[in-house]
Amino acid sequence: MKSSFGRNFSTAATILLLSLVILGTSFQLQVRQYLKNTTMQNLEQDAKVISDLAASYSMEGNLENRNFMLNLDVISQVSDAEAVVCDNDGYIVLCSHSRGTRDFEGLQLNRTYLNKVYQNGGDCLTGVIQGLYEDRRYIVSKPFYDSGGSPLGVVIVSSSTALAGEILSRISNIFLTASAFVVLVSVLAVMAFARRESKPLKEMAGAATAFGHGDLDARVKLEDDYSEEVEELALAFNNMASSLQKSEYKRQEFVANVSHELKTPMTTISGYIDGILDGTIPEERREHYLRIVSDETKRLSRLVRSMLDISRLQAEGGIPDEKKLHFDLCETAGQVLITFEKKINDKGIVVDVQMPEHPVDTFANQDYITQVIYNLIDNAVKFCPAGGTLGLRIREGTEKAYVSVSNDGDTIPPEELPLVFDRFHKTDKSRSRDRDGWGLGLYIVKTIICSHGEDISVTSRDGKTEFTFTMPLAT
Repeated sequence: MKSSFGRNFSTAATILLLSLVILGTSFQLQVRQYLKNTTMQNLEQDAKVISDLAASYSMEGNLENRNFMLNLDVISQVSDAEAVVCDNDGYIVLCSHSRGTRDFEGLQLNRTYLNKVYQNGGDCLTGVIQGLYEDRRYIVSKPFYDSGGSPLGVVIVSSSTALAGEILSRISNIFLTASAFVVLVSVLAVMAFARRESKPLKEMAGAATAFGHGDLDARVKLEDDYSEEVEELALAFNNMASSLQKSEYKRQEFVANVSHELKTPMTTISGYIDGILDGTIPEERREHYLRIVSDETKRLSRLVRSMLDISRLQAEGGIPDEKKLHFDLCETAGQVLITFEKKINDKGIVVDVQMPEHPVDTFANQDYITQVIYNLIDNAVKFCPAGGTLGLRIREGTEKAYVSVSNDGDTIPPEELPLVFDRFHKTDKSRSRDRDGWGLGLYIVKTIICSHGEDISVTSRDGKTEFTFTMPLAT
């Protein structure tokens, strides 16, 4: 498996080499075409000048005039081109200085090509002139005429393509040298860049490995020279690590709390059962202790049921609409309150109910909301002193209904308020007065309300504690 550095380097190198190849090829083609066009234009100009001179001297009847031959040589030397003059039948009569006319004695142009030059008024091509030159050349042919327009002959001006090839070769050498320098500098730059970019990734991998081996404090150190994307990735990793660390601490706390809460009833049950079995507890007291064992067993059953309810709610992540229905909050709250009639009367609690006379409809899971109201009233009755006041109030807002349950009694310390909805949390006063509780009731309430996308709050001051949660008003 390739490293990040290797992938970055190979990708950059491939792109660079492809770019250089494409650039070099296109540049060479452009230069070759430019040289060809430029050479052809120069040859056409030379051919026109020579054809005009040849026509002038031919009409004087002296095509092999010394002055014409001198002009032909001068033009050939200046333009670095070869010039050949043929008569009307295509036989070569004159040539430029580089080769003697004798070399071409008896040579005749192809009649088909000659007619093509006369017909088109000239011709431009690249190739080999058989019998004249053996190398590949740029060739321009131009006819010349007498005053009456009758053809007198043809001028052929040519230049070897080897010159253009030499220029291209020199340009290619320069380009290859420059490319090699660019590749060298680019390779060094890419290596430095790739190593710098892969460094934080290696650090993240190291932190992730350490985290996976139990080092929950492992974090990625942020540097000022990190790129924006790498910095975002490092921040995301650190946030994830912090979240997992909190979850792990909560899990450990949860296990510790469950172990602590289970220890007392299990010890009690085991002790009483052993006492009955070994005869330590006399027979007339066994029924009393068996009732205690039964109560402890029921408490364990309630704990398991509560934890299952929490797990189910958390697994669902929210209450789906198919599990919701329209119902009246006032009616539901009133029915729950009736179930506490005996406990309320036993303690002489005064009940203060404030509800609208008309229905307050909401769209929610009725069973869950019933459980919420039940848990809140149960807490209120439990902690309300004898002769105190228990309040149940429902009011309507613009889009939400507000349900409040309050009770007189000792207030919750300010430092404890943010913790009342935590799992297994109990204030000191509740531990002494609520032996049957597990610290899960308010946690379940919070879980249910949040599963509906709503919120719950608590206030406790001036001898009064009040819990208030919201529910959406049905439209």
